[in-house]
Amino acid sequence: MSQSSSKEKILKKIRKALSDSTPLPFPQSEGSANIYHPPAEELEFQFAEEFSRLEGKFSYCIDEGEMLAGVLALCKSRSWNKIFCSEKPLQQLLSLAEIKIDPTLTLRDCEVSITSCESLVSRTGTIVMSAAQSNGRTASVYAPMHICIAYSDQVVYDVRDAIKLLKDKYTRNLPSLITFASGPSRTADIEKTLIVGVHGPAEVYVFLVDRVANQR
Repeated sequence: MSQSSSKEKILKKIRKALSDSTPLPFPQSEGSANIYHPPAEELEFQFAEEFSRLEGKFSYCIDEGEMLAGVLALCKSRSWNKIFCSEKPLQQLLSLAEIKIDPTLTLRDCEVSITSCESLVSRTGTIVMSAAQSNGRTASVYAPMHICIAYSDQVVYDVRDAIKLLKDKYTRNLPSLITFASGPSRTADIEKTLIVGVHGPAEVYVFLVDRVANQR
């Protein structure tokens, strides 16, 4: 058999394979159906459990006043004086508790960064951030410690719900970068030993404010 005829047979098989539809290997995981079902408990509780399981530090706050008191107490207990925050609304909120933000401070020199988020995913204990935020991705990656301030109406069940929230918020102008952060940075690449704080913050704190309760 000549080399050209063998090649033609191979190409013919490839063309036939491309023209035939291939069945999905896991059809139940494709399309609009969600294979995960929300738990009976409230999403805030599930997020707290999953986030804590990932070594994140979670604090539930009944209002912004309790949240500010908690952030201030944390910064004082850890002697954090070099606090980075580039979000103007958050800076104004923190100033109510006399949490001092140095506008000249860079991420390279800070001890902790404080940010908001786009949403929280309860099923995986994940913080969702995007490039549309003034700090982008950098404040949650380069700072040695990260404090995230979120609200109860930002908690969603699954990643697809977080994406839908982003689409509803930004319509056709989705952020160029969407980040999913689940707890402190970690790796087990070195001799299969889990090490925390390698490629990002060693500690991550979430202060969740119950905005829904305050609207009742």
